[in-house]
Amino acid sequence: MVPKEIFFTKGKGIHKDKLVSFEFALQDAGIEKYNLVYVSSIFPPGCKIISKEEGIEKLKPGQIVFCVMSRNQTNEPDKLISASIGVAIPRNDSSHGYIAEYGGLGRREEETGKYAEELARTMLISTSARDMKEKDIVLETLIIAQSSTGKNNFWTTVIAVVVFCE
Repeated sequence: MVPKEIFFTKGKGIHKDKLVSFEFALQDAGIEKYNLVYVSSIFPPGCKIISKEEGIEKLKPGQIVFCVMSRNQTNEPDKLISASIGVAIPRNDSSHGYIAEYGGLGRREEETGKYAEELARTMLISTSARDMKEKDIVLETLIIAQSSTGKNNFWTTVIAVVVFCE
């Protein structure tokens, strides 16, 4: 199976129980109804990016769904956590791109998003021709990120997710 489409989503959850906190983050992201299978970080050649709403319409409750997920959790009060994903899409749409996940401590989503974006760009450039200029390799980069601070006596979970659709 080579996915033809992807969508981005993110969420956060807070609860006294760690697992329920994660479930609430999935609910916030709108992907709690699916059996999520984590995969590594390849953006398929020719893949189209669709909206979260379009993507969720294509999925059925209980379906096995492949995704790349960045997840971070804390139960420390006032601890800043973030989860982010960066995507680097190649100029040549018959080539694959990269998806990089990164979880940060003490960093807001803008900062961790930029870091994940740079990771994806670096991985894409490292597999392309060494003598080509970056502008000839990378068409665009995209970011999704979520941050939050820990609450007293509660677990906080943040997620950033790329979901694959057929």
